[in-house]
Order: sequence, then C-alpha cells, then structure tokens
Amino acid sequence: MTGKHKAPIGVFDSGVGGLTVVQQLRRLLPAEDILYFGDTARAPYGGREPAEICLFMRQILQFMEERGVKLAVVACNTMTAWGLVDAQGRFSFPVIGMDSGVSQALQASPGKRIGVIATAATVNSGKHERDAAALCSNAHFLGQSCPEFVPLIEQELLDSSEVRQAAWAYLQPLRQAGTEAVILGCTHYPVIGSLLREILGAEVTLIDPAAATAQEAKRVLQEQRLEAPQRQGSLRLYVSGDPLRAQRLAAMILQDAQVEILHASMEEKEINRLEA
Repeated sequence: MTGKHKAPIGVFDSGVGGLTVVQQLRRLLPAEDILYFGDTARAPYGGREPAEICLFMRQILQFMEERGVKLAVVACNTMTAWGLVDAQGRFSFPVIGMDSGVSQALQASPGKRIGVIATAATVNSGKHERDAAALCSNAHFLGQSCPEFVPLIEQELLDSSEVRQAAWAYLQPLRQAGTEAVILGCTHYPVIGSLLREILGAEVTLIDPAAATAQEAKRVLQEQRLEAPQRQGSLRLYVSGDPLRAQRLAAMILQDAQVEILHASMEEKEINRLEA
C-alpha cells in the first residue's frame, strides 16, 4: 500500500447540497479525510448550458488534483449527468458520480411508477429516464424540474412560504400521475425532505441516492486498496462564494456547530486539461 491511502477524498457540488453526501461518507468511512468544495458563487448550475457545466467541473477537478485527492465524488446530479463521462480518465484519481437512485425507486414501487425531481439540466439530460428504461421495460417515469429549490435553499429560505409554494407546484404533477417513488435528483433536496414528504404523502417513497453513492465510493477505495488507516478522519470545507452563509447551512446539514469554511475562487482558474 502506498502513501496515497492517506490522501483525502474530494467531494464537490455547485453549492452546499453535496454536504448531504459528505454526511453519508462520514458515517460509512469515518477514517477518511474529506476535502469539500461548493461552487456557491456560480450556483445554481441547473439553468446553465452543458458546455459551461463541464468547464466548471474540470476547474473543480483540477482544484482537487492540486490538493492531492485519491478519489473525487461528484456530489451533484447535474455535473454527473453532463460531465462525468468526459471527466473520467482525465485525472490521476478515480472520479465517481451520483448514484441515480433508479434501482432503489423501482424496488420501492410495485407499479413501477417512479419520478425524479431535479434541476432542469438534470431532467433535460434524460439520464434518469434512460436508466429506468434500461432496468425495467414497463417503467412509468416522470421527470419534474424544480428550478427554484436550489436558490431558495442556498438563501436559507428553508421554512419560507416561497419554498412551500414552489414545492406544492412542482409535486402536484407527480401526485396526479400516481407516482409511488420519487428520487431526490439533486443533493440539495434532502435539506427540505420533511416538506417534500408532507406534500407527497406517506404512500410515496422518497429515494435519496446519497447513501448508495457513499457505498460506491467505499467499493472503489477497497478495489484500489486506497482505504485510510484506522483513525478519525478530518473535514476541510471550501466554497467560492460567501463562507458565512455557507457555514450556517453546513452546520445545519452536518449537525456540527463548529464547522469552518474557507474561500476558494474558481472564476479566474485556467484549465490545463482541455484536451484528453
């Protein structure tokens, strides 16, 4: 085993939502050091063009490479949908994306009536729908974009009338379609999970792919013999926007009042790996 097993796992998202994945990683892999980056200055990504999403993703992965990560977890469904295939193999470490949650949703849905709520870019990518069709030929799939959720969550408006009104509007088509399982296709959405459960009702199963994503990270580390030695892992957090706002949200998500967040700008970062 080389010294690389002591290197951190890199985790990143367009904002603080990816900390819901960090939470699962810390539970499953408590010995691992984690380096997190949230691109809060440029969030949300859901309304951006695919080429811009991929560019931002490469900038962040280069940031991770400069800090010597041994594995990168793309804790963002939008970047996973549009940039994962392009990014894999370009860097000196494995890059994994978000589990789609489709397999779990199909298992939880007797009538194979599943839906996904996500950013417009994720829904428009068709990734979840393709995964559903590949796993179950008679699956009934409905994708619903929720463009207001990420900005409202990043602005800490978690209990506001605005987020409640948006949730009712976005979830009504899923209720009317008789959807039995709904995938949280954005890592921000578990932050308002109780509101989503309230509106969808107890008969609808909410699927959060964060745990399955953490399991995949563990599998890759074991396969490549990169697990950390037994110890208590550390957590370093960076954002490109206001650290104080991110700090409040991070403390809530991670249930840790001592969270400290540093600033790291991506705006002027040049890409050295535009070609494979």
